[in-house]
Amino acid sequence: RAWQHLGDDLFNDIRRHHTGVQHNRLPRAVEQAATGIQAVDAAIRGLYETGYMHNHLRMYVASITCNVAKAYWQLPSRWMYYHLLDGDLASNTGNWQWVAGTFNGRTYYCNQDNINRFTLSAQQGTFLDRSYEELRSAPIPAPLQDTLVPPLTSRLPQTGSLSLDPSLPLLLYNSYNLDPRWRAGQPANRVLLLEPSHFRQFPVSERVIRFLLDLAANVEGLQVFTGEVQEIPGLAQFPAIYSREHPAFTHYPGIRDPRDWIFPSVQGFYSSFFAYWKKCESLLAKKEVRSAVAEQA
Repeated sequence: RAWQHLGDDLFNDIRRHHTGVQHNRLPRAVEQAATGIQAVDAAIRGLYETGYMHNHLRMYVASITCNVAKAYWQLPSRWMYYHLLDGDLASNTGNWQWVAGTFNGRTYYCNQDNINRFTLSAQQGTFLDRSYEELRSAPIPAPLQDTLVPPLTSRLPQTGSLSLDPSLPLLLYNSYNLDPRWRAGQPANRVLLLEPSHFRQFPVSERVIRFLLDLAANVEGLQVFTGEVQEIPGLAQFPAIYSREHPAFTHYPGIRDPRDWIFPSVQGFYSSFFAYWKKCESLLAKKEVRSAVAEQA
């Protein structure tokens, strides 16, 4: 919802500037899973091996990177998104900004005691083994001082020519819509569109591309096309073009079906999760009252 409201302003500081920044790079120790914080390094290795990372560990990595190593959040957030199989640009970007303090105005710090408690570890003597007050005023620890710009490029598959029936509608799929139930049973041309321009702006790893292609196999009759939407042959000939609404793909022609929302009527921008959740709770309360009345009737 924040991305819908803000547009591409989501990818800049939302509410305030990230103060204390000393560079726009990624600590080499983070990229190499060599921070010395055992639970964090294991989580980064797991990210490379599986494409997943627990949300709590994502917060730890972002806190170490932005608030301890004094890195600006943009490049590190792109690095994490690059490797995540369940990567979501709005969620990932918003979370990094939340940790850096540019979303809610408060920076998030973790220390070794917190990490030990929630990862069931017992490490001591690290650069995080101090109070939060000490961490806020401490210089960049030696293990985090070396930095780099990681190479983040997408390797998209080479695809052949499409076999399309111009008498049928065209359904456009993308990395944010691979739902096999979407318009299932409707005779149509189905195309998974991998636009180089999108993946230059938001690169992902080869593992992520393979994951997308594996998911695409669940959609019957889906053809893969690497190219821009306007390069689809005969685009103007189809009787209708359908896609699903998403802020990354507002340039698609045709009709945009709504996405599935748990609370479709709660829209707009909220300054915090709890401000959003209060609206959702009121709807839940009304739903519970209606259910109770229906049961009594």
